[in-house]
Amino acid sequence: MKLFFSQILRRLRRQDIDPHQRLHKALNDFRNPDAEPLGLCRRLVAALRPEDGDSVACSERYESMLVCLENDAELLAGFRQHLLNFIASRRALSFLTDSGILPGTGFFSEWWHILGSRLLPEVPDERRLIDSLHLIFDRRDDWEWLEAIPGSLSQRFWSLLTLPEMVQDISQRGFIQQVLDAVLLLAHRVSGLGVESELMRASPNPDQDVPRFIALSTEAQAFVDAFRAGLEGEPEAFDDGSQLLVIVDQCQDTLKRIRKRALTVGTSLRLSYFLTRCEQSLQRIAELAEILTARLRGVSQTERLSRWGAFARAAFLAENRRLSLRRYWQQLSGVLAVRVTENAAQSGEHYICEDAADYRKMWRAAASAGVIIALMAFIKIQAGGLHAPLLIEAFLFSMIYGLGFVLIYLLDFTVATKQPAMTAQTLAGLLGDLKPTRSAELERIADVAAAVSRSQLAAIAGNVMVALPVALIVGFVLTLWWTDPAITQDKAEHLLADLDPLSWAVPHAAIAGFYLFLSGLINGYFDNQAAYANIGERIGRLRWLQLLLGKQRAARCGAYVGDHLGGIMGNFLFGCMLGSTGVIGKMLGLPLDIRHIAFASANVGYAVTGYEFRLAWQAILLAMLGVALIGLTNLAVSFALALRMALRARQIEFSHWGPLLGVVWQRFRSQPRSFFMPPRTATGAADPPPS
Repeated sequence: MKLFFSQILRRLRRQDIDPHQRLHKALNDFRNPDAEPLGLCRRLVAALRPEDGDSVACSERYESMLVCLENDAELLAGFRQHLLNFIASRRALSFLTDSGILPGTGFFSEWWHILGSRLLPEVPDERRLIDSLHLIFDRRDDWEWLEAIPGSLSQRFWSLLTLPEMVQDISQRGFIQQVLDAVLLLAHRVSGLGVESELMRASPNPDQDVPRFIALSTEAQAFVDAFRAGLEGEPEAFDDGSQLLVIVDQCQDTLKRIRKRALTVGTSLRLSYFLTRCEQSLQRIAELAEILTARLRGVSQTERLSRWGAFARAAFLAENRRLSLRRYWQQLSGVLAVRVTENAAQSGEHYICEDAADYRKMWRAAASAGVIIALMAFIKIQAGGLHAPLLIEAFLFSMIYGLGFVLIYLLDFTVATKQPAMTAQTLAGLLGDLKPTRSAELERIADVAAAVSRSQLAAIAGNVMVALPVALIVGFVLTLWWTDPAITQDKAEHLLADLDPLSWAVPHAAIAGFYLFLSGLINGYFDNQAAYANIGERIGRLRWLQLLLGKQRAARCGAYVGDHLGGIMGNFLFGCMLGSTGVIGKMLGLPLDIRHIAFASANVGYAVTGYEFRLAWQAILLAMLGVALIGLTNLAVSFALALRMALRARQIEFSHWGPLLGVVWQRFRSQPRSFFMPPRTATGAADPPPS
């Protein structure tokens, strides 16, 4: 509502005053030598800011401003004087060291700080450059139009702002002293972070890495001292910063190795926070050192201005987005997301059938799971008939689903819908390395697509083709055994109504698909935690467990839990989500529930027994259509979400879907059987994939 009214007010103002007139008026105010610079800058930015997010109009206004300044020497002089006084009169240290860099407060502290700042605005200190920028760019979406301004226009702006004599006589600029202070402060910060136990724990060679971080602080001090001596009249004392940049590169290499090792030994939010903060600070040291020493190294004025413009632009954008929770999370989630998806990708390889033997194994595992699912569905129906209080009902349903899925996992059986969230991670890893110009790589993706398709069909067929007849048998036998029907006709009617394609069946199936995606992430997360926290080894060291089982058996038990913790927790929590959603929907009065293809097929069988096998074939056909739509929705939602997550975690911007889909389509036309059945074998071995 607030945004709606603000848009209306902006449109009314736009009708009263032409944007170009407002821009020229804001520029002409710079002719007044007694005007307050902060107010001038705020009015200028307000005139440049586009209405309705029109980035093209913004670029046009920005260029129009530059043309006016270039063609009016008096205006340019006043503009330059006010802006330089504005920068020189404010403390820039925090802007140089903190803009675009994670704070030292920690993940959750900063999270709450951002939330608090969005609820209650902070009180700015106009003496600080960073706070003054917050007042100038006072809207959270200003970064959108700032980012749309071409870099060439930004360079023209800084070239207009810089006098030739100022470039030549840099010693007269007090700003340089703050830049040197920033380099020194950042170096001390990295030296402290680099020797943190959290980083050194993940370091492949801590004895070699610690001295590098310590040397960074020493070298930064030497660089700053030498540069200040040069500014004070000793030109031969100037340091070109080459040695400092070498140590910065060494520290960056160390952090890269730590990140790479974290994918193996596990990571945490705290470690990710330290890594990101260190990397950002090192990058900032390198940028500032290169800007300081550019003239000493013979870099042209144009290039120097370009580097400063790029730095200022990035800092401005980061500062404007400082209260974005989404941006904050994206900065930190890289390592953790990759670790989680890598674990899921390793699991995904288990679900891909390369040959006939794998196909038969998959079918047997899915068929065995179908038996358990049919029994779980019956137990769940009986638990629902107890009409227990809602919380008790949610607990019962959650335990039935959760413990059932854990049993299926521990017995190495397969639930069809668990596959897409896993195989999507494997496919994403292949897409990240794909070169569309290489036909062999495209054919490899087609091989994987065909293998994933037949694997998924085998799992679905195993689940559905076994769960349905087992449900029929269980319902029939129990009806003969008990005096009352195992499934009442009213309950059977309700089961069929839940499968009606025109009901909430498809949206409820989408909810289950989302849970399937979450279960894959949960799986990867707990696998990461098991590796990071050495869960298996710690369980094996439990004294009471050693006394109970002996040291060797306790160690084996711990190793088993450590290797399977992700699968156990992923399946259990997935079951809890399935079991509690419908009850939560009842409590909130919302149409919330889940539909899962395997359980839906079992419910068809129980519904048929509830009607004593006298159900019309049209009703059975409609129910099976609902089962098919539920399965398709389960698979599509979980696969799409998992693939998107995996691509973003790996920072893959895949844009070659056309050639890839073309190759897959050609494979389907030439070898349709490979998408449904394993390759024919003459001697028991799979046919080699086509080249």
